[in-house]
Amino acid sequence: MFLASCSSNSVVKLGKKCTKIASDNTYEKSFIWIVDKKNIKNFSSKINKENCKINGEKS
Repeated sequence: MFLASCSSNSVVKLGKKCTKIASDNTYEKSFIWIVDKKNIKNFSSKINKENCKINGEKS
């Protein structure tokens, strides 16, 4: 598989990562994330592998 960032303002992050469970008991999960470079510093604190475990995801 080949991935390329179409914009110089984005970064492609690979690997299973999840958000925290929201108040309506939902969350987001993906193996491919396209992140704006302005938000890259906060990305790992909000969307990470640990959240998947906390949310009850299996490895």
